[in-house]
Amino acid sequence: MNTFGRNFRITTFGESHGRALGVVVDGCPPNIPLDDHDIQALLDRRRPGTSPLSSQRKEADQVEILSGIFERKTTGTPIAMIVRNTDTRSKDYEALREVFRPGHADFTFHEKYGIRDHRGGGRSSGRETVGRVAAGAIAMKLLATHGISVKGQILSVHGRTSKKAIDAEILAAKNNGDSVGGIAEIVAKGCPAGLGDPVFGKLDAMIAGAMMGIGAVKGVEIGDGFAVAGKYGSENNDAMTKKGFATNHAGGILGGISTGQEIVVRIAVKPTPSIEKTQQTRDTSGNVVDISVGGRHDPCIVPRIIPVAEAMLALVLADCWLEQAKYGQQTMKT
Repeated sequence: MNTFGRNFRITTFGESHGRALGVVVDGCPPNIPLDDHDIQALLDRRRPGTSPLSSQRKEADQVEILSGIFERKTTGTPIAMIVRNTDTRSKDYEALREVFRPGHADFTFHEKYGIRDHRGGGRSSGRETVGRVAAGAIAMKLLATHGISVKGQILSVHGRTSKKAIDAEILAAKNNGDSVGGIAEIVAKGCPAGLGDPVFGKLDAMIAGAMMGIGAVKGVEIGDGFAVAGKYGSENNDAMTKKGFATNHAGGILGGISTGQEIVVRIAVKPTPSIEKTQQTRDTSGNVVDISVGGRHDPCIVPRIIPVAEAMLALVLADCWLEQAKYGQQTMKT
């Protein structure tokens, strides 16, 4: 599936080393102020080559809006956007043509399709998220017109929590030919009560699915998450007062429906699988071989995954807003 959403629908396309990546957004309401700068601001935060802590692939990631915008406003028609690849260096991956990289989707893509793009992983590359981020920027503009904002932050990297310690940990892993993972938190503020549907349309289930749909994410928490397993009910329940909820252990969602509090999501991000350290793997003929993955890779994905996770949360909330509007149940601020 390359399409996400029920009402605010996005279809992404393109590969890491193809001519371009892009997205088509369908279902966006008309008359939302939007231009290239709104999209570019979020793409620039995801862009590689901006820090010694990230991949040194030099991509401008300049968005081109092809349709759906007139006089800096959405028209209600499909919005098509592309970002061209300009610094691929596909030859760096030639040695991997017949070898499966540990921790990557090389093996599973080969087993499923009988063919794979070995150049940076093709469609399984983290570069695929360019289209998600571009679409998420539009979702954020829609949400902003109703007083809703989405913002993420790094909580920890390899157990370190201060920026200085985090930077040092990432650089140490890079210098050792290795990589590290971490935890990020994404919070939606200003979201009213009533979004999401019970049973199979639960807001938390849709958010969890959206976050797990990001390639590097291996775990999702909403509210207190796994910590609730060690609590009493009296500790975990969010007491209610005349002014609202006294706490927010539920992370802004009860029964699959938003409570009006902040929606709090945390994601566990795995270490980058492309590392220089020698590892054992298999080739396409079944032979066991050693591999050291060269080229330009992030020693830690966490810093650049923040705008991706923000985009995915915004896409879910925009989709739920339109679901409410469809039935005349506009609980959001208007």
